[in-house]
Amino acid sequence: MHPPLETQQLERCRPMTSEIEEVIPDESERTTLLNGSNGLSSPEPVRRRVSGKSPVDGGSRRICRQQSFGRDIGHAAAETYLITGLSFKLLRYLGVGYRWIMKLLALTCYAILLMPGFLQVAYLYFFSSQVRRSVVYGDQPRNRLDLYLPSNSDGMKPVVVFVTGGAWIIGYKAWGSLLGMQLAERDIIVACVDYRNFPQGTISDMVTDASQGISFVCNNISAFGGDPNRIYLMGQSAGAHIAACALLEQATKETKGESISWKVSQIKAYFGLSGGYNLYNLVDHFHNRGLYRSIFLSIMEGEESFEKFSPEVRLKDPIVGKAASMLPPIMLFHGSSDYSIPSDASKTFADALQAVGAKVELILYNGKTHTDLFLQDPLRGGKDKLFDDIVSVIHAEDDDALAKDSLAPPRKRLVPELLLKLAREVSPF
Repeated sequence: MHPPLETQQLERCRPMTSEIEEVIPDESERTTLLNGSNGLSSPEPVRRRVSGKSPVDGGSRRICRQQSFGRDIGHAAAETYLITGLSFKLLRYLGVGYRWIMKLLALTCYAILLMPGFLQVAYLYFFSSQVRRSVVYGDQPRNRLDLYLPSNSDGMKPVVVFVTGGAWIIGYKAWGSLLGMQLAERDIIVACVDYRNFPQGTISDMVTDASQGISFVCNNISAFGGDPNRIYLMGQSAGAHIAACALLEQATKETKGESISWKVSQIKAYFGLSGGYNLYNLVDHFHNRGLYRSIFLSIMEGEESFEKFSPEVRLKDPIVGKAASMLPPIMLFHGSSDYSIPSDASKTFADALQAVGAKVELILYNGKTHTDLFLQDPLRGGKDKLFDDIVSVIHAEDDDALAKDSLAPPRKRLVPELLLKLAREVSPF
């Protein structure tokens, strides 16, 4: 039976090159999609489009361009509205005392100095055909993820599931856009997972969302050209904490024989960037830096939940310690001059992991701050030690990819050096 005329017209409005079609399932399909392919039903709503040539007249081309541009502008407006709302939400919960007025001024100056780079990344985020924005992975608010796809579609690609930071309050999937674009240039697919933030959700909601996002990628990434046998989990700052909680909780569930939708064995390695893994050691530190104890306790569901959501502490539990044997290789990255989350947070977590026999490696970057590793260095372009360390692990078993990496041109500088140095000086992080 032929599709209705409106569908035919919509199909003609899509680019005629080979691409992946993003599908947001209706309620009847969503359960099937979320169940995935772990021995369950096939994720039919996610499907690959391989388009051929089709004649389109000039008028239709103009209509298609107008519709596409209109959609992108509308999406950009919606994203801007959300980001603005997150900023005001942060201010409302942190208060408007002298300390936070000064931090807001510092943050404003910091953003202005880095704006040349942010604008370039934002343009690509909203208008690049290699970015699939807001793919639905669950039924809760903010259950969306962004996919960054390599331009080269030959063969199945390794995949990084990235959980962004944001002090558990202003985390957002677009914060991973720079990392996603740069890894995609090295033939690596990146899935940036969004999740409910406080006060929309508390830490248990964040961990649940992250786990569901990981499950979606494990069970459906092959439809987007990703290799389900080469999936890496990564988190930055608060996102590193959330991802570590999700990974350890999943290992514990498997040890207990509970029902699961993804397996720890599907994760090749975990990358924790500038994370904190022991809430007992962080609560006072954050209070002194302005994330007040009362707010932090609300986010973490009270001090009685600290043990449950402190991966470092949970490893002391015999059941969890046994589950640690199932964990993938763990790599912890931290800057030695990180004052937002001190590098000791990664050191003590590495010690706890080694104590239970987990495979762990700690890499410290001398003189690097919380934002150097994730923002200033990538915006600087050229050689980036952290980026090279991550790519070398992902491509370790792929000689062709390693050869291409050795010949890859230096990454483009997005911000002048003077502005980067000034931004580092005024950074509130």
